[in-house]
Amino acid sequence: MNQTLPFNRYAIFQTGGKQYQALEGKTIAIEKLDLQDGAEVVFNDVLLRRTDEKNVEVGTPFVSTPVKAVILKQIKGPKVIIFHFKRRKRIHKEKGHRQPQTIIRITSI
Repeated sequence: MNQTLPFNRYAIFQTGGKQYQALEGKTIAIEKLDLQDGAEVVFNDVLLRRTDEKNVEVGTPFVSTPVKAVILKQIKGPKVIIFHFKRRKRIHKEKGHRQPQTIIRITSI
């Protein structure tokens, strides 16, 4: 039983101090970018790129081919609750925070 698995071209890029996997047509939420909706953005910090089943380019530190994407919208992420509590002191403090995010769609790797 020699089954072939479906192949996906992908790249790993970094932005905002985090790394993301880029598949063509994939929609992902990244750290906020100060650009308008519909703008095209180019990520030059590509760490790894897989072009076919056997070829993988690993950057030293980056691959020369950039990842291109289009900005869909700017949103706020889910609410994160920060809760400080000191027992037996009757002290507690609760704060909420929503991180701004940018939703992008990968157009080419």
